[in-house]
Amino acid sequence: MSGPAIANSIAAMMERSSWIRRMFEEGTRLKAAIGAENVFDFTLGNPAGEPPEKARRLLAQLAADPAPGTHRYMPNAGLPQVRERVARHLAGETGLPFNAGHVVMTCGAGGALNVIIKSLCDPGDEVIILAPYFAEYLFYIANHQAAPVIVDTDERFQPVVEKVAAAITPRTRILLINSPNNPAGAVYSESTLRALGEVLDAASARHGRPVYMVMDEPYRKLVYEGVTAPSVFPLYRRAIIATSHSKDLNLPGERIGYLAIHPHTEDAAAVFDAMTLANRILGFVNAPALFQRLVAQLQDEAADMTLYARNRDTLVGGLAKAGYEVVSPGGGFYLFPRAPIADDVAFVQTLKARNILVVPGSGFGRPGHFRIAFCCDHDVCFRALPGFAAARREAVGGL
Repeated sequence: MSGPAIANSIAAMMERSSWIRRMFEEGTRLKAAIGAENVFDFTLGNPAGEPPEKARRLLAQLAADPAPGTHRYMPNAGLPQVRERVARHLAGETGLPFNAGHVVMTCGAGGALNVIIKSLCDPGDEVIILAPYFAEYLFYIANHQAAPVIVDTDERFQPVVEKVAAAITPRTRILLINSPNNPAGAVYSESTLRALGEVLDAASARHGRPVYMVMDEPYRKLVYEGVTAPSVFPLYRRAIIATSHSKDLNLPGERIGYLAIHPHTEDAAAVFDAMTLANRILGFVNAPALFQRLVAQLQDEAADMTLYARNRDTLVGGLAKAGYEVVSPGGGFYLFPRAPIADDVAFVQTLKARNILVVPGSGFGRPGHFRIAFCCDHDVCFRALPGFAAARREAVGGL
């Protein structure tokens, strides 16, 4: 038998699979070989912190609840009382009339984005994404036979409204944005989001069908002092958010999040019904029942930013002193410095020779940079600085 054992499409995806996971797996191998204490692993956005104490206490109570039916199936959109709690939170934040019929509980933000794209895009429809982008977006878009349209941001990783406008065609269905951004930590301002909404509003009228702004916002609560990540809902009526409690409650392994549809979007009920169906037929069926109940009571909670702020300041200051060009992030726990040479993949290998593991910017659609995920112990950041400095000197011929 000479035919391929797996689908050609998946074989192609495996060939160009996420640099994030590839480098993370390399880190696992290296730690086993030389000891975890000798490896500076900045590959994966896997928070070192623990969930808030309130979350741990509530989880124990919920797990011990003997009420019958607690672990049975529920409506595919999620438990009605949970969706109502989330809707009340959104209504209080935005002043908009959210209700349970605007919220679908999902298996994290990744699950939410797949549900959204499946529900809105026919084959060949276009999804605009801004570079640098989260690497998995390309796979999510391909899952549903849509086409990515990549638009560069500026030197500080902010959207250029005119470039987005120029990228819109009659097949444009979604502008997918991410603020605070992974990999750069950039936070988009209210004025920028409003301007993008005006561009999409004009395109919707011009082409005779809605163009949605989908905001991927799992880091929205993780902002630094003096920074606000505005809600997109008051700024554009065809907005949909995808979010997760992986990062803001330090629950990445539990895969719990939700999507929410602007109450004033056209045919909001039909959009909700489509997304409820997509949640089922994509195989998610429903988000985990126990963790739906948990996060319903934690909508105003967020992870402690103290460690991330300390790590950010240590790395930004240390890298700048070593000669790197780096933009300080406004939110999240990522840095996206410029590599000292044009070949970011080669420079990542130079860092790896010093047991520093990062991800090349090429994997995020922005060659010439690299991503540092600093959601780790502070000691890792501090002890890595000499290696970062030495790698830069070597790359530019300073040794």
